[in-house]
Amino acid sequence: MAFGNFVRRLAVDTRPLAIPAYRRLWMGQGVSFIGFQLTSVAVSAQIYAITGSSFWVGMLGPANLIPLVVFGLWGGAVADAVDRRRLLLIGSLIAWTATLGLLLQAALGVAHVGLLLATVAVHATGFALTGPTRGAIVPRLVPVELVPAANTLNFLVGNLGTVVGPLVAGVVLAQGGVATAYLIDALLFGVGFYAAVRLPALEPVGEVTRPGLRSVVDGLRYISGHPVVMMSFVVDIIAMAFALPRALFPEIVAERFGGSPIAFGWLSASISIGSVAGGLLSGWVGRVRRQGMALTFVIAAWGLSVAVAGLVGELWLMVALLALGGAADLVSAVWRQTILQTHAPDDMRGRMQGVFTVVVAGGPRLGDLRAGASAVWFGATGAWVGGGIACAVVVLAVGLAVPAFRSYRPVARSV
Repeated sequence: MAFGNFVRRLAVDTRPLAIPAYRRLWMGQGVSFIGFQLTSVAVSAQIYAITGSSFWVGMLGPANLIPLVVFGLWGGAVADAVDRRRLLLIGSLIAWTATLGLLLQAALGVAHVGLLLATVAVHATGFALTGPTRGAIVPRLVPVELVPAANTLNFLVGNLGTVVGPLVAGVVLAQGGVATAYLIDALLFGVGFYAAVRLPALEPVGEVTRPGLRSVVDGLRYISGHPVVMMSFVVDIIAMAFALPRALFPEIVAERFGGSPIAFGWLSASISIGSVAGGLLSGWVGRVRRQGMALTFVIAAWGLSVAVAGLVGELWLMVALLALGGAADLVSAVWRQTILQTHAPDDMRGRMQGVFTVVVAGGPRLGDLRAGASAVWFGATGAWVGGGIACAVVVLAVGLAVPAFRSYRPVARSV
């Protein structure tokens, strides 16, 4: 009995899945995200095969980041002013069109890096619209008390897709090539689109602010005036920009594992393997009170795990260490989302989710750029290990230097 209670306290809360609209959205997100990861891995492999350079793989960072910043912030403002179901459908169609563009290029044998990067930028535009919209939809589908559990389930299924997608990608790239990967993504996308179609109309409630530069600036001004919210974004940017080694995977695989697509798939999935494990055992996360302090230390643990992983030569150990870092990253994501829900009022939710999308999706792109560029100067191993160490040092220095963040404890707030 005591062991059963212990397990229940640790296990993820699945009550939101009893709500049909949320369950469909959750399942559609999970399935379509597997395809999204297939495409992400395939594009990296394709660009490295064309150029043989981690620098050009790293250029996927700005190709994704610029649309994410522009359309993520704007999309969050729009999500506060229009039917969120309709906006989700529009963003999804943009991303789907880009996937079909990648498939067409691969089928025709087009090997132009600039065209690939431009198509990736279009895909990122669609993602920038759907990300904040989906985040703003969740509190409209589930009761207030289940919103944290719903967010944890979203992180869990997203990371599960990041495990399954790259592992499948390793097999697909070995057997069928990049065109097959893009085709599977295009087919899986239909599940997520169906879930969006089945959503009820989600017109804005309360006073509506016309989306535009002013509403975006109002959202940014809100963040700048609340140091706890600001720091929740800053520490995540530190984690991803300094420590994420993703752009170095192709070169490391070529140097240490003979260019094996299977090894590439395992490395690409490793961080999310840990995130899934962390999500399944996330029952304790909501009981931590000093979340600012805890967030700082788990990001430092992420950086050190990455650094040590870059020093080992065995694939299984590298995967295990990156998985440990992934578990820390999942915990930090839940706490950062909780901070937003504690502080942000309803009429700011779309804009806060827009910034959250920019940081969560844009930070890794900065990490790709940093890793690819520093590999030119220090080699892949130096860029990998140095970035992880720098992350731990910087996040401890910055996170512990802000009293409001260091002493932050969550306060209940209506959604």
